[in-house]
Amino acid sequence: MTDEMPDETDGETPDDEPEQAERASGPRAHKPVVVVVEPETPGNIGTIARAMKNFGLYDLKLVNPPELHRDGEAYGFAGHAREDVLPNAETVTFEDVVQNYHTVGFTGITNESSYSHDRFPFKTPVELKEDLKTVDTKTALVFGREGKGLSNDELAQLDEVASIPADSRYPILNLGQAATVVLYELRDLTVEETQLPDVEHARADEPEIDRLYDYFAEFLDASHFPEHQRDRSELMFRRLFGRAHPTDREVKTLLGLFRRANEQLREREDLLDELGRTDRWNH
Repeated sequence: MTDEMPDETDGETPDDEPEQAERASGPRAHKPVVVVVEPETPGNIGTIARAMKNFGLYDLKLVNPPELHRDGEAYGFAGHAREDVLPNAETVTFEDVVQNYHTVGFTGITNESSYSHDRFPFKTPVELKEDLKTVDTKTALVFGREGKGLSNDELAQLDEVASIPADSRYPILNLGQAATVVLYELRDLTVEETQLPDVEHARADEPEIDRLYDYFAEFLDASHFPEHQRDRSELMFRRLFGRAHPTDREVKTLLGLFRRANEQLREREDLLDELGRTDRWNH
C-alpha cells in the first residue's frame, strides 16, 4: 500500500464542497498504473498496452516478462501504443509494486465467504470505480499470468481483490480481454474526453416539439380518430416524446411527415365530398 495518503483536516467548510465534487468525478491526479505479473504471451502484453492507450493510461509495469521484440507479437498487437506505452513499459518486482502502491489484484476465481480472505471480500470493476472516486492515491491494477493468474500468496499481499462478473460455467477471461474490460469500466477516472459528441443539448426546441403535438392533433382529426380516444392519445404522444428527447432533425422530419399526411387526408375528404361519396372511415 502506498505511503502517500490524503491530507486530513479538522473540519470542512461549505467552500470545500465544490472542490470535493470535482475530485469525485473525472480523471484522477494519480492515474492507476497497470501491472502484469509474469505474462507468458507477448501478444497479451500488446493487447493490454493498446487498451491502456484507449482508456487514457500510459504507465505499464511488467514483472518478469518475456522479451519484447520490436518486430514481434507484442508490438503487432499494441496498435499505436507501440509508440509510447509499450516501449516505455518498466520491468519491476512484485515487492516494489506492493511497497509503493495501493494495490488491486484481479482474479476470475473468488471465495464465497470470509472464511478465507485471500480472495474475499472482492469488488466488481464498477464497484472499484465508485470506491476509487473517493480517494486519489497511487493505485496499481495488478493482473496475473495467463495460465493460473495470481497465486493466493500474491493476492494476500495486495490491498484489494476485484473480479469481473461472468457466466459461472466459464468465468475465466483471457488476460488481454480482462484488462480491457477493467480499463473500460474505470474510464471515468482516466479519460478526460471521449470521441463521442456532447449530446446534452441535442433535444429539439420546445416550440418545434409543440408544433409536432399540434400536427398530431390535426392528424387525429383529419383521420376521424374516435373522439373519445383523442385526449388520451394526445397525452400518450406527448409523454412518448417527453421521454424520447427528439433531436431537431427528427422533429423536422416528423413535422414534414404529418404535414403531408394531413394535407392528403384533407384533400381526400374534399374529393369524397365532390363525388358525393361517404367516407367509410368516418363513423
